[in-house]
Amino acid sequence: MNQLNNGFTLFLSLLVEAMPFLLIGVLFSSLLLFFVDERKLVEKMPKNPLLGALVGSMIGFLFPVCECGNVPVARRFLIQGVPTPVAIGFLLAAPTINPIVIWSTWTAFRDQPEIVVLRVVFSLVIATIIGYVFSFQKDLNPIVQPAIARYMKFNPPAQPETKRRGKRYQVEQEATVPNILQSGTYILGGRAGIPLRIDANLIPPTSNSTSNKPLADKLRLVVDNSIQEFRELGGIMVLGSAIAAAIQVLAPRELILSLGAGPITSIVIMLILAVVVSICSTVDSFFALSFASTFSSGSLLAFLVFGPMIDIKGIGLMLSIFKPKTVFYLFALAAQLTFVFTLFLNLHVL
Repeated sequence: MNQLNNGFTLFLSLLVEAMPFLLIGVLFSSLLLFFVDERKLVEKMPKNPLLGALVGSMIGFLFPVCECGNVPVARRFLIQGVPTPVAIGFLLAAPTINPIVIWSTWTAFRDQPEIVVLRVVFSLVIATIIGYVFSFQKDLNPIVQPAIARYMKFNPPAQPETKRRGKRYQVEQEATVPNILQSGTYILGGRAGIPLRIDANLIPPTSNSTSNKPLADKLRLVVDNSIQEFRELGGIMVLGSAIAAAIQVLAPRELILSLGAGPITSIVIMLILAVVVSICSTVDSFFALSFASTFSSGSLLAFLVFGPMIDIKGIGLMLSIFKPKTVFYLFALAAQLTFVFTLFLNLHVL
C-alpha cells in the first residue's frame, strides 16, 4: 500500500512538472503554424547539413521548452518543411540548450561549473552529429508516421509503387497507426457529440492560406489546434509518466548506488536511470545532485545529457512523429555518443 501511494505521488509529480512545458510546446507549435510563413522559415535555414544541424541544436534559446514541449514544435518544423537536420537537432538539444535549463543546472552545480559547461557542450555536439546523420535520409516517408508524411509540404514525393496503389494504400497505412498517434485526429466539439477531424482546416495546403485571415480567426485556430495536439501528446505522456513512476518505486535506490562505483558501470546505470526516471530537464539537475557524492562526473553528465534527449515519456511522444525503427535509431545513436563522451571524461578524470 505504501509503495502504491509513493508511485501515485511520483506519477502526479511527473505530470505536474511536465504538463506546463508540454502546453508551452503545443502553443509554440500552433503559433508556428498560423503566424509563421514556413517558406520564409525554410529559406532562412542553412542549406549545409552540418551547419543546419548546429543551428537547429541552438534554436532552443528561442524556444525554451523541455523534452515534453520540444516534440510538438519539432513536429511542426517537419510539417512546415524545415530541413531534417535542423528539426532533429532541435528535437534532441532544445531540452538542454535553453536558458531555463542552463540556469537550473548552474543553480544545482554552482560548485562544479564544469558540469554546466560540459552538459551544454556534449548536448550540442551529440545533437549536431545525429542531425547531420539524418541529413542523408532525403525521403522522409520511410521514417515518419504516415499521418505526418501526408502533410509535409516540402517532402519529396512518395515512391512510384506507393503512387500506383493510390489513396486506398494510404488509408490502409494510416489505419495501422493508432488514432492517438495520428496528427489532426480529433478536436473537442462537433455535431451530435462526434469529434471532428480537423486535418484540412488546421493544416493549410499553401503557405498563404491563413495569411489573410483576421487576427481573431487565427487565434481561434491556434486554440483549436492546441487542444487537439495537447490531447494527442498528453495522452501519451500520461502513459509514459505512469510507467516511469512504477519503475522508480520498484527499483531500489541502494542497488543503484552499489552499481555506480566503476567508471563504466556508473555510466551505464545513469543512462538507464535517465530513461526510466523521466524527470523534466528543468529540474533533473537537482535529482542528479543527490548522486554527486557517489557517482563520477562522467556518469552525472550521462544522466544530464541523455535523459532530456531520450526517456520513457520522450519515446512515447516521439512515436507521434517517427516510426518505431527511427525512434530506436535515435535512441541507439544518442546512447552510444553519450557513453563515449562521458567515458572519455571518466577515464581522463580518473
